[in-house]
Parts: sequence; structure tokens; C-alpha cells
Amino acid sequence: MVRSRYIAARLANQEQLKLYFKIGQMLSEKINAENWGAKVIEQIAIDLQQSLPGLRGFSASSLKRMRQFSDLYGKFVIGPSVMGQLQTSFYSISFTHHNRILEKCSSENERLFYIFQAAEQFWSVRELEHQINANLFKHQGNMPHNFNKTLPENIKSKALEVFKDEYLIDFVNINEDDDEGILENEIVNNIRKFIMSMGKGYSFIGNQYKLEVNNNEFFVDLLFYNRHLQCLVAIELKRKKFKPEYTGQLNFYLNVLDDKVKLLHENPSIGIVLCKQKDNMVVDYAIKSIDKAMSVGTYTHYQANSIPENMKEFLPNAEALGKCYKKVN
Repeated sequence: MVRSRYIAARLANQEQLKLYFKIGQMLSEKINAENWGAKVIEQIAIDLQQSLPGLRGFSASSLKRMRQFSDLYGKFVIGPSVMGQLQTSFYSISFTHHNRILEKCSSENERLFYIFQAAEQFWSVRELEHQINANLFKHQGNMPHNFNKTLPENIKSKALEVFKDEYLIDFVNINEDDDEGILENEIVNNIRKFIMSMGKGYSFIGNQYKLEVNNNEFFVDLLFYNRHLQCLVAIELKRKKFKPEYTGQLNFYLNVLDDKVKLLHENPSIGIVLCKQKDNMVVDYAIKSIDKAMSVGTYTHYQANSIPENMKEFLPNAEALGKCYKKVN
């Protein structure tokens, strides 16, 4: 029954996209053939509302988006010659998803990337916007790592899809001088948002996860399980620039996790050092001889491009705003 409903909803979405594409195509052809002015679409929207009172979804802005939709995608998506995964993914996401992608993505490759990702991972519009703001297209698979020599062949490529070079955690409220403990608490208090920023397939196991070795206790900052990789993922949080010694600590945790926590059917554990800054060459040397799977990423807790350049000098930065907020509360 659930599958039948899903298929019905997908078919309805497909027909809606085809309708919007056709409307956009007709508008574009008319505008080009008859040299219609910029105000014609606004008049068409008014005429539709007068002819069909209560009609929704056909405002002037919606009609303009339909035209843009058909202009950009007509040549390679909507058509009998284009089949397979591209068309399947294209019809699996809503017109609102497509609008967000058209608004925020400038290149064809970037748009196709987000279409595939949104369809495959069943992103809501909000999740899609977050991943675009985090620039997943640029950062996915670009982090320094040692996966080629440490992971089984069957999950190497998947691991590159799961991990990123930079993570946007704009939901945290931290100051420049706050330590890892405060950052960790902010993440745990917003764990759903953090999982969204991490990517696909994550389940949260716990923070300050205790490991015991010969009556000695050690604690992993954040421990996750990734369903796609079928392995534990240990994250160490650092508020400063990456240092080579961070990998030794994480390597120790991964050894203990694989020996004492990992189940027999699971793949080797993977570790991530998540720090404020890094030098990729330093990272490469630091993880070069480590036999446990490891990568190093950075985080940012504000969107660098969210404030217009000509306004930045007049506004306090994210750290200052955070301090003000804490004083008030």
C-alpha cells in the first residue's frame, strides 16, 4: 500500500513537471516569435486569475519560473531520447526543488549534481537549501584522506561520497574563545541539524563515548554509524588549526573501536578530525602511514556569502553576535 502511494505521488509529480515545462515552453516560444515585452507574463497571470478565480500556482513569478525551467532543461531532460537515471531523478523531485536549484546553481554540472542527490537521498526542500548553502557540490569528496589503502574496495567510492572537505554548522552559537566542549554541546543539542549537515546515512550513537582499555577510560567526542558504509564513524572536534598529533589520538580510538565495539559483519571504523582550519599538505603527511581510515575536514558556523560585501564592514561578525546573545540570555 505504501509503495502504491509512493508510485502514484511520483507519477503525479511527473505529470505536473511536464505540464509546467509545456507551459514554460509555450511562453518562451511566443515571447521569442512575437517579440512580447517584459510585462506580457504579468498580464497573462492577471487574465488567468480573472478567467479562473481561485486558480493557484500560476502567478507571474510562477510563470516566469516555468519559462526558465523549460529553457534550461528542455534540451536534455524532457524528451523521449533521455532515459535512465537522469530522467528518473529529475521526475523524483518537486517543482519547488527545481526552483531552488535554478535560483542558486549557476552551472549545468552543479544543477545535475543536486538533482541526483536530492532524489537519491529524499531531501526535503529545506535540506536541499542547506546542502546548497553548504556548497556540497564543491566540498564532497575533496577532503584529504587515506581511504585508498585502508578501506575495502567495495566502500572506497562510497566513502568519498559520504565525507566532505568542509561542513556548514550554522546552527551552533559559539564564540572565538569557546573550547571543544562547548562546540560539542551545541552540536549534541542540535543533533538532527548536525546529521543533516554531515550527509547521508548517519545514525547518532553518542557523545563522549567511553572506551575502556585495561581499566583506563578514554572518550570519543562523537560516535556515529553510517548505514551506507556499514561502519562506525568517530569524530574528534578541534577548535584550532589541524595539528599532526590529532591523528595519533584518533588512530588509537579507531583501533579500540575495531577491536572492542565493531561487529563482525561491519566494515572497519572511519575517523574524522573536524577542525577550524587545516593545511592539506600537512594533513597528507600526518595520515600517510596510518593504517586506519581517516580524513580531516573543517567546519564553518556561518555562511560567508550571506552578507553583501558592501554591508560587512558595518555589521558585527558572527563571534561578536554570539557574545551579545549569550549576555542577553
